[in-house]
Amino acid sequence: MNSATVRNLLVRGMLAGLGAGVLALIAAYFLGEPNVDSAISFEGHHSHEHEVEVVSRSLQSTAGLATGVLVYGVAFGGIAALAYCFALGRVGRFGPRGTALLLSGTALLAVYVVPFLKYPANPPSVGDPDTIGKRTTLYFLMMLLSVLLAIGATLLGKRLAPRLGNWYATFTAVAAFAVAIGLAYAFLPVVNEVPEHFPATLLWRFRLSALAIQTVLWAGFGLLFGELADRLLNPRPAAERPTGQAVAASH
Repeated sequence: MNSATVRNLLVRGMLAGLGAGVLALIAAYFLGEPNVDSAISFEGHHSHEHEVEVVSRSLQSTAGLATGVLVYGVAFGGIAALAYCFALGRVGRFGPRGTALLLSGTALLAVYVVPFLKYPANPPSVGDPDTIGKRTTLYFLMMLLSVLLAIGATLLGKRLAPRLGNWYATFTAVAAFAVAIGLAYAFLPVVNEVPEHFPATLLWRFRLSALAIQTVLWAGFGLLFGELADRLLNPRPAAERPTGQAVAASH
């Protein structure tokens, strides 16, 4: 793949990430923010300290949320596009759209779902401020392990495919990934800082909405980027274009 194609895919990946970020922003605003407000209300009812609000809640839930989600979408869209350039044609007989969906699904699993199951997202009122550094480190360590193990499982499956066939090679690779992740879950420290009287229903809704937002982001990216990549890599013949475009192209 030449540098011009890589550059074009990178731009399309960032655009797809922006579009997916818009979808995730809508999901975050309608699914996530009500739960955040409820969690903040719980914290206010059970706290005797009155802190000055540096940034208003309305600004956090609008401009702040939009900035964070859109920047996240563009950044990860660019990273995913570069990974796509490497994966295309190397992970089976998938076309541009299929590879994009496979990549986005794998990214969702390795980057978010696996770390989430070990260290799930918590509302603002949950957690000790003194341990935030430790919790953040453990979460990113779990994310790094998940990504590296996913890459290792992919390479293992490719190596075993000539001897075992695609089905059994894939099964073996997935099983090895699951065992390795299970060992990581067992050996990494457990973090449980949920207050005793925190509503279980609210905690469940918050975590479910966080998972839904990430699913919308990566599913949206896979669909949008797959379409953009397919149009770049498999341009339609002139005969299939609308009549006006075909005539313009002939002059």
